[in-house]
Amino acid sequence: MKTVITGGGSGGHVYPALAIAEKFREKDPDGKIIYAGYPGGFEHGVVPKYGYEMVDIDTRWFERGSVKELSKFTWHVLNGIRQARKFLKEFKPDLIIGTGGFVCFPVIFAGKKLGIKCYVHEQNAFPGLSNRTLEKYVRKIFLGFKEGGEYFSDKSKLIVSGNPVRQEFFTLEKDTARAKLGLEKDDFVVLIFGGSLGAETIDKIGVELTASMNGKPNEVLIFGTGKWYYDKVLEELSGRGITTEQNIRLNSYIDNMQDCLAACDVVISRAGALSMAEAMAQGKASILIPSPNVSANHQFFNAKAAADAGAAYMIEEKDVTPEKVMEMVKELREHPEKAEEMGRRAKAIAPSQATDIIYEEIIKDLGL
Repeated sequence: MKTVITGGGSGGHVYPALAIAEKFREKDPDGKIIYAGYPGGFEHGVVPKYGYEMVDIDTRWFERGSVKELSKFTWHVLNGIRQARKFLKEFKPDLIIGTGGFVCFPVIFAGKKLGIKCYVHEQNAFPGLSNRTLEKYVRKIFLGFKEGGEYFSDKSKLIVSGNPVRQEFFTLEKDTARAKLGLEKDDFVVLIFGGSLGAETIDKIGVELTASMNGKPNEVLIFGTGKWYYDKVLEELSGRGITTEQNIRLNSYIDNMQDCLAACDVVISRAGALSMAEAMAQGKASILIPSPNVSANHQFFNAKAAADAGAAYMIEEKDVTPEKVMEMVKELREHPEKAEEMGRRAKAIAPSQATDIIYEEIIKDLGL
């Protein structure tokens, strides 16, 4: 079987795509999988490490309010459709699976016109523009959150699968991860991060947690500042006369997220669908601060779904202060039974069967 996987622009699109690709490779070791991405996109730093061949398809984000920008967008998308059509005619795949990001549109549009069976996965509780636009071109729409189904017209195409997460997030044990990271079994470990680039609001909280936890026995802070804010955080700490002790793990980027999530007691983060799914897979209590700077405020809907299930605390950015978050951390520290209950509720809604559901439904639709 020949499969095209496409999705790009951020880890939130790329890692679910890789989780799906891994399931297809596991089920069909002799099959051929090619990943269609955006030139210079985030996916180029990740996908080749997993052993997949890549092809570049031109595209561009949509920027309202300017005729010039609309012209650029249209030119790139049309060029991408031409490129995708040429690639698909040569490769002759049996199916195409998209996980969001603007690169999905030219690939799936061209695939549909060539008679290839196409599918998409939507990670968020409020679907992205690309996937909403592609609804009429695909046979099935897999949902990370059931709430996302409200925004699609053809309900017969919808399948709630949950968000695809790499298997290691489900299987890694807390004690194993702590041993790997050099942490004690009875440490209270807080993980805070704002994504690969970072988030100023999250980093302000991280600085205050650093000041509060620095040097305290049996307390550990793992702080991913993001690449944009690492130097700024260091300057802030230096300006306050804070020299971090060994219990503060400060990094610009967390490249062993599976270990850090498994090891922690509480995670503080934005409400990206992937980050949430990974924390749920590990059964972790979360404090979610959805970013207001995303399309259609979709992180709010993601966080609300988890909070409504009792799996997380949610604070909107307009209401957040470091003091509020630190009070929540203190509560979970002093009442571990609350953190454990939140973790159980998170685990209960974790997408443990997502890749199996997606694979089996597609195989059934293909008639194989």
